[in-house]
Amino acid sequence: MGATETVTAKVPKELKEKLSRHGVNVSALIRETLENEAERLESEETDRIIDEVAELLKDIPRENFIEDIRQDRDER
Repeated sequence: MGATETVTAKVPKELKEKLSRHGVNVSALIRETLENEAERLESEETDRIIDEVAELLKDIPRENFIEDIRQDRDER
């Protein structure tokens, strides 16, 4: 994971007590939740970029791709 940062969050006392009563490691829960959210955001960004590239590529005729592949193979 590398270097770490400290994040502070204020939660209602009752919530913290409920979680503690059930043996929940709040720090681990927060860390896991933040990791999942970061992963979700990265995935959304990747999907958005893929959609943008697909939109650009759809205007290029398929024959151009085929021609470029053949030309590349011939140059080897």
